[in-house]
Amino acid sequence: MPLPFADRLNNVETSAIRELFKLLGKPGIVSFAGGFPDPAMFDIEGIKAASSQALNEEPGGALQYGATEGYGPLREQLSAFMASKGVAVKPEGLIVTTGSQQALDLIGKTMIDPGDKVIVEGPTFLATIQCFRLYGAELISAPIDAHGVKTDALEQLIAEHRPKFVYLIPTFGNPSGALLSRARRQQVLEMAVRHQTLIVEDDPYGDLYFGEAPPLPSLMALADSVPGSRDLLVHCGSLSKVLAPGLRIGWMIGPHELLARATMCKQFSDAHTSTFAQATAAQYLLAGRMPATLAHVRQVYGQRAAAMGEALKRELGDAVAFEQPQGGLFFWARLTGEGGKAQDAGEFAKRAIEQLVAFVPGAPFYAANPDRATFRLSFATADVAKIQEGMGRLGNALRAC
Repeated sequence: MPLPFADRLNNVETSAIRELFKLLGKPGIVSFAGGFPDPAMFDIEGIKAASSQALNEEPGGALQYGATEGYGPLREQLSAFMASKGVAVKPEGLIVTTGSQQALDLIGKTMIDPGDKVIVEGPTFLATIQCFRLYGAELISAPIDAHGVKTDALEQLIAEHRPKFVYLIPTFGNPSGALLSRARRQQVLEMAVRHQTLIVEDDPYGDLYFGEAPPLPSLMALADSVPGSRDLLVHCGSLSKVLAPGLRIGWMIGPHELLARATMCKQFSDAHTSTFAQATAAQYLLAGRMPATLAHVRQVYGQRAAAMGEALKRELGDAVAFEQPQGGLFFWARLTGEGGKAQDAGEFAKRAIEQLVAFVPGAPFYAANPDRATFRLSFATADVAKIQEGMGRLGNALRAC
């Protein structure tokens, strides 16, 4: 007898990226498909020391059930971490989540009724599309360029659709790599107040900038410059891309009423994020190792991004268009069809697999009207030599199309 599954499952499909991973078991394949940080970047010794310190100082607290809102010492350290990035938030003004993905799920649970409209960027994080659709949202796609969401179009969409909220990745977006300009950040805050619309800022990549100068302040950091905007902002952060995803440490800052309801929903799903993982993260941040870790990660990823940009130009030439990312983990590229070459990234991906190199076609990252010429490449887990090899194979795949 067929099981009577919930109707809401009809709104979602399995992740195209997860399905692609099934093809990556071939020996010798070079993968630019995943969005994972490089395990070689993990500060193993620092995490070992932090976990030992957590067990030495407060073994009962680290191994016992904990508060749903989060482990107190970690909330204090995350408050200080956010202060270093220009965001003043008290420890009780944030909750700890099991990765920032859970924060997005909690937003879906607490905010979305079936049929509600939610505006997202086009393209945007695939898991967000799946998550919000699971709760019955009608997703409206706002166009972007290299400077992030186009605010004139965004405001028109807000005025037309009156969404429950707007979801943005302003800093080094996934998959686009786009960096929302300072002027547009100001405009987003102003339109939030003007239209009384909640803005969800997802910021897992903001610390992964290349070069000496940090990126633009987050929307949350700029909120004091636009009176009333702080009450209309939710900020989601994560240690996954900068420390270790296996710890599953994320956090959410937002209006008190939202955090209270999100905490209630979190009680139902996991009671609390692992206290041992939280205690380990708290000790790591307290030890002051994060600045050196971030400096090393930025240098390595910056070198890899530069190598990938040069190799893309050399191997694919005018057949592909892209913007060189200033941070994050991704290149977002578009097939131009120049010289009669491929214009469909899905077909290009099949030819690439035959050449033992993988990337992700861009269509699944769109909530509506996908651009099938686009594709995403990650430079995070391949060193410079592997990038050069993989780009050569990608050039062969293009010539085979």
